[in-house]
Amino acid sequence: ARLSEDPGRSVLLLEAGPEYPDFQALPDSLKYGWGMLNLEARKAGGPFNWSFTGKATPHQPEPMPVPRGKAMGGTSAINGQTFIRGAPEDFDTWAAWGNEDWSYLDCLPYFRKLESDEDYSGDFHGTEGPVPVRRHHRETWPPAQEAFYQACLAAGYPDNPDVHEPDSTGVSLRAENNVDGVRMSMALAYLDPNRHRLNLTVKAGVQVLKIIIKGKRATGLEVESGSERFTAEGGEIILCAGAVASPHLLMLSGIGPADHLAEFGIPVVVDSPGVGQNMRDHPNVTVKFSVKEGTYDDPNGMRALRLRFSATGSKTPNDMILSPASMNTVIAEGDDPSHTINCGLYLAVGKGELWLTSADPHAYPSMDYHYLEDPWDRERLREAVRKCVGLLNDPAYAEVIQERTDPQDADLVTDQTLDAWLLRKVSSSFHISGTCKMGPDSDREAVVDGRLKVRGVEGLRVVDASVMPDVIRANTNVTTMMIAERAADFIKEDN
Repeated sequence: ARLSEDPGRSVLLLEAGPEYPDFQALPDSLKYGWGMLNLEARKAGGPFNWSFTGKATPHQPEPMPVPRGKAMGGTSAINGQTFIRGAPEDFDTWAAWGNEDWSYLDCLPYFRKLESDEDYSGDFHGTEGPVPVRRHHRETWPPAQEAFYQACLAAGYPDNPDVHEPDSTGVSLRAENNVDGVRMSMALAYLDPNRHRLNLTVKAGVQVLKIIIKGKRATGLEVESGSERFTAEGGEIILCAGAVASPHLLMLSGIGPADHLAEFGIPVVVDSPGVGQNMRDHPNVTVKFSVKEGTYDDPNGMRALRLRFSATGSKTPNDMILSPASMNTVIAEGDDPSHTINCGLYLAVGKGELWLTSADPHAYPSMDYHYLEDPWDRERLREAVRKCVGLLNDPAYAEVIQERTDPQDADLVTDQTLDAWLLRKVSSSFHISGTCKMGPDSDREAVVDGRLKVRGVEGLRVVDASVMPDVIRANTNVTTMMIAERAADFIKEDN
């Protein structure tokens, strides 16, 4: 949408999933972003989910679901709408690693540009962007959210309602891109208001199979629509397929680790060893408690709060998070109504990897997350679970909680028993990133440069969460929006 602001530029947008230009025709599971409908949107095997799977740890026999959006707007069409930026230190670290134009001060104008914050203004907030930002204020909280807030204050954590203040920490309101229950996906926020532009063509139901590269220049795409295959040509190809599909497509097109491509008979265009590597995420576990009768009457309840804190001995602030869910919810794996708190490790040391399983573009890649293989990751997540259990013992929860159902007391006896529970239960926060990392020429694993151009090929960029050099200490959606805003300016400047 930003590129089509220039009437002299022609933009073709391809999406494998469906589109709904008429808001009234938008299915409820995509339209409404709270509670049960939100879960319906990302249901495994559903029409709006690619339904990838991955391996969390060797201690889990079943594959871990990895939902990714298959609809106009991508994963923003099915996600939880948490609107929280990465910490300033995240971007300053990117810059220190050689991505000189990606410091916090470089990125802040683009965060402000994209948002329309209804609660805050000033130097750290935008009020005129396409994406509305709202929060659930205290008078709307259900009892379990109020109890969580009181327990956090009693434990000594500060009250910081504005999570986007640079030095904020403690218990904060959860900002979200949701208006009166409607999920403001990127399709609704950016695309729909600009569909009238004659230089913007949108095609849904079109799956990209391969990038066409002639010599060392990307010239087009091999695509599939229905049962037919076509070629789409362009002066520049912008790959925005996400942190699973972008590295997958690059490898199918001959850009990736040379030895790995050779295993599948794929001619090597660029030996790029970092494609599919550096797979980052936020490992999390869920602590569950049964609730007293009548606690949750609304199946579409919301999340209002989150607690950010630093692990004991950590040199990276706000590397941990506790996020309570207040709903009669399948988030608790289909149990009876329960109160669940997600305990997240938001700056994990460990990283995973993504590999081809076939040269067939319809075959899904394999993903091994390698969760909690690093001792420091296990130590911090243990601490988060124990802090969570402590909060739920606060008197503020007396009228809400019946008993803890998971982990059991036996799981908490020693570090070893808790580690065993963590390895059985750890799962994804669905914030996969880093698989086409950005970096300087000196970094052999860097797939793209600081202007998001794929190294070794002209006319090709990657613009999605895969380019993040490291995971950020926040949900990834808003930072991905910021990356896209910056990329639009890069493309305009370079062409």
